[in-house]
Amino acid sequence: MAYSKKELTVIRDLARQYMEIALSDKHVKMRRRFRDSNDLKIVRPPVIMEEIPWHEMNYEGALDCQCEDETLRGIEYALRVQLYREKYFKCDNFIEPVWPVYKSFSDTGNGFAIKEQRLAVDAKNNIVSHHYEDVLADESALEMYHDPVITPHPETDAANVAAAEEIFDGIIPVQLRGHGIYYAPWDQLSMLRGVEPILFDVYDRPEYLHKLMELITRGMSLTMDQMEKYGLYDPRGLSLHCTPAAVTPPAEPDPAHYGCRDVWFRTMAQMFNMVSPEVHDEFDLQYSIPLASRCAYTYYGCCEPLHDRIDKLQQYPNLRKIGVSPWSDIEQSAEMIGGKYVFSRKPNPANVADVTDPEVVRKEIVETVKACQKYGCPVDITLKDISTVGYRPQNLMVWAKTVSDVLDEYYGEA
Repeated sequence: MAYSKKELTVIRDLARQYMEIALSDKHVKMRRRFRDSNDLKIVRPPVIMEEIPWHEMNYEGALDCQCEDETLRGIEYALRVQLYREKYFKCDNFIEPVWPVYKSFSDTGNGFAIKEQRLAVDAKNNIVSHHYEDVLADESALEMYHDPVITPHPETDAANVAAAEEIFDGIIPVQLRGHGIYYAPWDQLSMLRGVEPILFDVYDRPEYLHKLMELITRGMSLTMDQMEKYGLYDPRGLSLHCTPAAVTPPAEPDPAHYGCRDVWFRTMAQMFNMVSPEVHDEFDLQYSIPLASRCAYTYYGCCEPLHDRIDKLQQYPNLRKIGVSPWSDIEQSAEMIGGKYVFSRKPNPANVADVTDPEVVRKEIVETVKACQKYGCPVDITLKDISTVGYRPQNLMVWAKTVSDVLDEYYGEA
């Protein structure tokens, strides 16, 4: 495709800056620390900020784009975001010296379709309120189910790679990548039904919930079969709850055809923080453990507190990382996790929504690092689910510097 020379110059100038950062000694060491942490080594914890409301973040015009072409403008914005992170956020920005192009495929789904109403406060924000209709209220609705069918599109991949290589002109190596596994069946079911009907059915109609989970699990198993068959999985293909998947593989991979055994199994059951560990085990873990066992490692958890059920999670034979949410008991979590798994800490994003108080942030992080050092936990720290900073980008800058200062004190400078 013929692109404007002026616009290509903009992209390539930004690409050179990007590569200078990615190839720097600082970032080589940083990427090593991410891998060491996932390998259960005690290192200075990687600090990450993700799920950022970028529409609120255009500080000093750093995200203003010059390209008019839609494709180039998207690439320009992505590059500016990475340069922005490096300039303003004192975090461990995982910047690789490649430009990934992800493999294309289509998925028919399982036949279940969400019906919802949305309410937005800020039209620019993708975080909105949802009201879900119960489309699976009775067993007759199960007839909508069909097995998912995956279709790869290698011709699209070839075209996308060629286009990226033309745009970057050798400045950034272009790398075709597959995907990782993100499996959240109870998030899916809560969007198909709403949360309350499911919680009532735990008590009133448990056999119906088991029928639903049998179908959802069948669909996921078939999806994994097909993704593996078509070579659509890749250990580099998915961030793990916003943390990099970098880890030493358990077996020698075949880069020509990665499979389930080479990738993480990323899963959770957020709504089950409201049920007992035994119910959680019955309706979620017992269905996902066989799926997870096909993979290299398992990362469990999202926003739900898990401190009272980590013993249940230990049933996963390849468990490697556990999410520790803002509502978790930090001491209990650290004691249970110890050196066996990564303590993947998620600080409270409410602390950056209005005015960021460094003392509040410091207290939260000090509590985390003291507990992790006490019990020998490898740890990473990820601020995520940031719905808003009130159009004050400085909030994240203050948060990042405060956390980095705490880690300097307890682990030494990066």
